[in-house]
Amino acid sequence: MLKRLMRRLRGGPEGPLSYEEQRRRLENGTPDARRHLAGQGDTRPEILYYLAEDEDAAVRRAVAANPGTPHQANQHLTGDVSEDVRRELARKVARLLPNLPAGEQDRLRERTIELIEIMAQDQLAAVRRVLSEELKSSRNVPKPIVEALARDLDLIVSAPILEYSPLLSDSDLLEIIATCQVEGAMAAIARRNHLPDSVSEAIVATLDIPAVAALLANPSARLREDVLDRIIDSAASIDIWHQPLVLRTELSMRAIRRIAGFVASSLVDQLMSRNDLDEETAATLARRVRERVSAGEHEQARQPFDELLAEVARMDRDGHLDEAEIERAIDGGRRDFVIAAFCVRAGLRPAAVRQVLGCRLAKPVCALVWRAGLSMRLATKVQRQIALIPQSGLLHARGGTNYPLTPEEMTWHLEFFALDEPGR
Repeated sequence: MLKRLMRRLRGGPEGPLSYEEQRRRLENGTPDARRHLAGQGDTRPEILYYLAEDEDAAVRRAVAANPGTPHQANQHLTGDVSEDVRRELARKVARLLPNLPAGEQDRLRERTIELIEIMAQDQLAAVRRVLSEELKSSRNVPKPIVEALARDLDLIVSAPILEYSPLLSDSDLLEIIATCQVEGAMAAIARRNHLPDSVSEAIVATLDIPAVAALLANPSARLREDVLDRIIDSAASIDIWHQPLVLRTELSMRAIRRIAGFVASSLVDQLMSRNDLDEETAATLARRVRERVSAGEHEQARQPFDELLAEVARMDRDGHLDEAEIERAIDGGRRDFVIAAFCVRAGLRPAAVRQVLGCRLAKPVCALVWRAGLSMRLATKVQRQIALIPQSGLLHARGGTNYPLTPEEMTWHLEFFALDEPGR
């Protein structure tokens, strides 16, 4: 007792607690003492079992994170009322599974898989997402678990597996593409390393705009000339395809000349900088630039966007950039003003805002409006009139006025488009 007291006075570690001391803290200890007990590696299994029913969620969370917690207590925690407790348990068991070899630890592995199967069906996507993130790159996981996560109806769960899992075969990916019901799932597949021709071709055949954009931006994806030709056939009116298309290294001279006919002059300049151009193609590109300059492409009558952005920023500082002002701009067809307003209120670059509004996906568009601090009612109008999302693809308010996605989901959708940046 004296040695323990001296360690406490010095601020040092207490050392292992006796069974009697563990029982005393379980029965009479403060919440802090029980939380400490729940997190210790030498706490007796029966003590951890009782702590798994503690009234303090922080205590139960420590039990969930403790590798020494017995299986029965872990089972009990899979149904805990606290999301944080279940997420911590999911993280622990998902990290444990890939390191469990078959053979002498078969029983432990079976129990761990049992827990993961339960948590893969958790009602909250945030819990299932933890499993997906932890298991996305592992080869030592039962394939049915990976397949279930890959087919999850919530993108924040399925996307990590679809993008990274080495256990998904080409035939698995083709089947998912053919039956896909989740917005953004094909874009996750399109970002996989070293996509084979067959999968790339299947993605292009869907004409899913963000998926094809992700495919074009993936330098390791294989795209045959005929597949690129099909993309170019539809690319003129789809701005978010233009830059990644220009940057593809395998473009033929004919493809380069076709692309130069519809992309902006700045992108034609990028095409002209390629060192593999033949004389005919170089001359064609130079002619395109001259035609555009003479037509005044860069000197149009409309206000330059940088000036408009500065003006909108001043309105925001003066308190005049409210929802009513943005709605008037939407109804008046002032698209550049709306883009500038989202840049200012959401703290995003113009290119990022244009990418979201051009993706024709409801969830990222709603996330952008939410990020700007505006209502779901306005988000519906933005979906229809600015993002041009068809009626069948609209995301509707929950309860008439509320966003149908959680803040975590909306933040993730912005991160998914690589848009999450420092604040305003």
